[in-house]
Amino acid sequence: MIILTLNCGSSSAKYQVYDWEARDILAVGVVEKVTMKGSFISHEARGKPKYRLDYDCPNHTRAVDLIIKTLTDKEQGVLSDMSVIKAVGHRVVHGGDKFTKSVIINAEVMKTLEEVKALGPLHNPANIMGIEAARKVLPQALHCAIMDTAWHQTMPPASYLYALPYEWYEKYQVRRYGFHGTSFLYTAKRAAALLGQDPFNTNLIICHLGNGASVNAVKEGCSFDTSMGLTPLEGLVMGTRAGEADMAMPFYVMRKTGMSAADMENALNKKSGLLGITGQYADRRDIQQAKLAGDTRAELAQDMEAHRVKKYIGGYQAILGRVDALVFTAGVGEFAWFMREKILAGLEGTGLVYDPQKNALAHSRNGEFLISKPESRIPVYIIPTDEELVMTEDAYALMMGTYDTHTRFSYSFQQRDYVNKGRARDLKEDLAREPALASIIAQPQ
Repeated sequence: MIILTLNCGSSSAKYQVYDWEARDILAVGVVEKVTMKGSFISHEARGKPKYRLDYDCPNHTRAVDLIIKTLTDKEQGVLSDMSVIKAVGHRVVHGGDKFTKSVIINAEVMKTLEEVKALGPLHNPANIMGIEAARKVLPQALHCAIMDTAWHQTMPPASYLYALPYEWYEKYQVRRYGFHGTSFLYTAKRAAALLGQDPFNTNLIICHLGNGASVNAVKEGCSFDTSMGLTPLEGLVMGTRAGEADMAMPFYVMRKTGMSAADMENALNKKSGLLGITGQYADRRDIQQAKLAGDTRAELAQDMEAHRVKKYIGGYQAILGRVDALVFTAGVGEFAWFMREKILAGLEGTGLVYDPQKNALAHSRNGEFLISKPESRIPVYIIPTDEELVMTEDAYALMMGTYDTHTRFSYSFQQRDYVNKGRARDLKEDLAREPALASIIAQPQ
């Protein structure tokens, strides 16, 4: 049985093909610059060289069609025809407070997604277009919506409400929703497995650090608080997003400059964060190189990003009381040792004692690593996220009628002996290149 996952962003369409019986990935890829000039597909099938094709994709329907053609191509493909795909899991960034778990897509679900679309104006329109396009070209498959916000529906009112007129919440659903839910679900379950603990007796602080970034306080296995809010703009310093700032600042700048509300929204989401501070870089690798070359604004951007993450780690320690582990995940969390170093330095008094040598070794997406010193009261893990596997398992369970909220549902990856076959193969290659990696591989307790 084959399950396809799709993650359609405003200008991209990522995909993964999963063989359920073999419990293995057949292919992954992304169509980039959708709706823009110069669109192309990057495709990687198991046992085949990487493949790229320039292809005009003026809309997501064309992008999904290109994915289908690539997957069934005689040379590059992995499927004989698309009829073997039995389910499709679609990432939906914002489900509002209407969804507490993943759902089978039907007319009512689509209507609800349209109703909450205004809550996620940068992401949900693309998610919806991707769903509509896939349903047209894959009518035989069961289509499922996997909500980024569903994981956070366990937050208490004290965490998710803002100190704003209460009727705004009642009339307009103004509240904290949180995002990166599938990533936090995966890493929370994996952390509990590594700790040898019942997931619902585990308190964690998880730092999902990528171009978009957020921190999640997990209490007794459930989301308790998170840094992103009504939209993915709030919280940490991100690639191009400002994160938290004085709420009066936009009005001040708009009066000074004559900017419109749309101009300000665009500036806060696409021209701020690390890009705004450096003036030219949003990628942490570029910022690190610039810093090493003496760029003081690049160094300032790193310091600001680390400072903000530290504040959330400390704050979440206070509200959780007991913290069983700190977890880093996503692209920056998994690879950028220099950012982890800045974040962790000076936290010894809070029980977090990292090992600089172990931290510098950890730059692979194929292993789970422990980078704290033995005397650290709180272990520090790097756990590569796997949002696609969450989407795949949710879609399969929805198809089989066995799915439920994560508090009443068991995932394969929360088992102590879980192995990701693809990552295990690639880890062998990593170890051949860098044998010292073996010393930091996290062993289940």
